[in-house]
Amino acid sequence: MLLPSPPLTAGPTQPSTPARLDASCLHVTRTDHPSAIPPAHDLAFGKHVTDHMLQIEWTETYGWHQPRILPYQDIRLDPTASVFHYGFECFEGMKAYRDARGRLRFFRPDMNLDRFSKSAVRIALPSLDGAELLKLIAEFVKVDERFVLAQPGYSLYLRPVLVGTSQGLGVTAPTSALLYVIASPVGAYYSTGFNPISLEATSSRHATRAWPGGAGNQKVGGNYAPSIAPEKAAKSRGFHQCLWLFGDDDAITEAGTMNLFIALKVQGHDRRELVTPPLDGTILPGVTRDCVLRLARERLVPRGWRISERKICMAELSEASKSGKLVEVFGSGTAAVVSPIKAIKWREQLIECGLLPHQNAGKIATWMKDWIESRQYGIEEHEWSVAVDHVSR
Repeated sequence: MLLPSPPLTAGPTQPSTPARLDASCLHVTRTDHPSAIPPAHDLAFGKHVTDHMLQIEWTETYGWHQPRILPYQDIRLDPTASVFHYGFECFEGMKAYRDARGRLRFFRPDMNLDRFSKSAVRIALPSLDGAELLKLIAEFVKVDERFVLAQPGYSLYLRPVLVGTSQGLGVTAPTSALLYVIASPVGAYYSTGFNPISLEATSSRHATRAWPGGAGNQKVGGNYAPSIAPEKAAKSRGFHQCLWLFGDDDAITEAGTMNLFIALKVQGHDRRELVTPPLDGTILPGVTRDCVLRLARERLVPRGWRISERKICMAELSEASKSGKLVEVFGSGTAAVVSPIKAIKWREQLIECGLLPHQNAGKIATWMKDWIESRQYGIEEHEWSVAVDHVSR
């Protein structure tokens, strides 16, 4: 069992200003009992973990303590730790890939770690130096690189987590915290193929994922737990996930834990529009969302498409489906890249989302998946793909 060490009062002298995160101080302890690599067919999302973890403590008086890579193990915290009572927890989801030449790669890690720091600050946890943390994560990936399979569709999912560890029941900003990173080898998200899902639209009159002024645009645990009961209910009725709506006009926000994209024919014009709800503070600024938007502006705009970040409500979506103007709908996220959507239940309607009976995915969703994965695996050399070996400490 791992108990976070106390502030370094008896060891190193307390710095005059809090110590910054410093990757050059990394200490590595390798496991004496390496585990077997799970078979490729068994790599369901989050089922397995690698042999090690990265851990860094923070205290208000000292700052960031020495980073350590340790054998994977339990974490012990005091029962009054602030994370247990008041939800001082944020996390990220990112991946490392192995390209055709065997090199390890990150994909847009700067965006993930910038969002991680913003999430931390939003809930009164310490801000993070993303560049230094990336150096540490790179070393962590190198230690456990044997878990990154050299097959298309496989990757190493990385989960940085920051939790408040202060002892006591006072409702106040944590004075100590623990940052750790664990890794899980994962296979293709679609084990049986690139199949569409169905959604049940959930009105904010019944359940709300996020609200103006809240933390819906941050990756904090408090955004996720309250969404599970409504999603469980939707699944009991035969749907895969909830489509989260907000307001009396049923404005579309997110699909499960994904950002949403809607392709429409533009009325009166021989043009099409790709729509996603705007980042109004209730929606997570997804890394894959940004990839889809940038690729759409790069490759669809020259084909006559209009790319819009605008409010779109269920009434517009329903009318587009009835009139034949709805081309396709898909979600985007780190785990699946893109997820085609076949139908959405809204009130008493089942809205068909443009797919023909024999189609698993629309043209735009398929293009986006292929374009993004081409950059993730280094097939197309691009600045979004960062070689792990190029991240040095």
